[in-house]
Amino acid sequence: MIFKGSCTALVTPFSSRKQKINKKVLKKLIDMQIDGGSKAILILGTTGESSTISKDEQFEMADFCVKYVNHRLPVIIGSGSNNTKEAIEKSLAFEKIGADGLLIVSPYYNKTSQNGLTVHYEKIADNVKTPIILYNIPSRTGVNILPETVIRLSKHKNIVGIKEASGNLMQVAEILKNADKDFAVYSGDDALTLPILSLGGHGVISVAGNIVPHFTQQICELFENGEIKKAQELYYNLLPLMRALFCDINPIPVKAALNLLGIKVGECRLPLTSTSVKNKHLLKKVMKI
Repeated sequence: MIFKGSCTALVTPFSSRKQKINKKVLKKLIDMQIDGGSKAILILGTTGESSTISKDEQFEMADFCVKYVNHRLPVIIGSGSNNTKEAIEKSLAFEKIGADGLLIVSPYYNKTSQNGLTVHYEKIADNVKTPIILYNIPSRTGVNILPETVIRLSKHKNIVGIKEASGNLMQVAEILKNADKDFAVYSGDDALTLPILSLGGHGVISVAGNIVPHFTQQICELFENGEIKKAQELYYNLLPLMRALFCDINPIPVKAALNLLGIKVGECRLPLTSTSVKNKHLLKKVMKI
C-alpha cells in the first residue's frame, strides 16, 4: 500500500500572465501538505489539469516535485491515457523520475470493453515496477470499471489500489469484499470519504485537502482510531466546504478558493474558465473569509 489516510490531489499553479507552471507557488502547496500531515500527494490528476498540460511540462513538473519532496511523503503521478502505448511510455518516464506511485485513469473517449480495460491495465502493470492505482471516474471517462474487473486486476502484484469516484457505494462494497486483501480502496470524492471508510476503505484522494489538509487527514485518523463520533462531527463540519468545491467543474472552485486565501495559483487553462461571482461568494461564505 502506497499510503493510508488522505492524499491531496494538488492543483497545478499557473503564473497569471503566461500561464506557465508556477514553481514558487508549487513549493508552497507541497509544504502545506507536508505541514498538514497528508500521507501523500498526487500531481497531474484531474484536479491538476493534466489534460491541458503538455508532455514536456508534465515531465518537468514531475521531476521538480519528486526532487523538492525528497522522500518526505509519497509522490503519486497521474500517467493515464486512452492510448495504452502512451500510458506505458509516460509511466516508464515517471518511474525513472522517481514516482512512488502511478494513478492511471481508465481510457476515455474511445472507451473499451471490460476485457479491454483488463488488458490495458495489465499491459501497463507488466511494463513498470512502480505500484499502480486504478482511477475509476465514469462521469468523465464514459466507462465504468466494474467490480469484477477491479477484483481481477487486484490480483496483479503491481496493481495496488483504486481511486473510486463512481459514486456507487454498492460497487465499492463489492470491491472491498472480494478484492485481494492487500488491495487499497480510496474514495475519489471527499463527500464519500466517511461512508467508504465505514465500508473498510483505506482513505481518500482529496480535493478539499488543497484547502484543509490537516482536517481531511484527521477524519481518516479519527476513524481508524475508533473515534467514530469525532470523525462524524468533523466530516459534517466539512461537508459545506466539500460541496462548495464542486459548485463548478473541478478544479475551477478549488483554484478560486486558493486564490481567495491569498495563494496565487492562477486561473485554469482553457477550456475551463473562471468561476462566477455567485460561486465566489459561496466559497467565501463556507471558508468564512
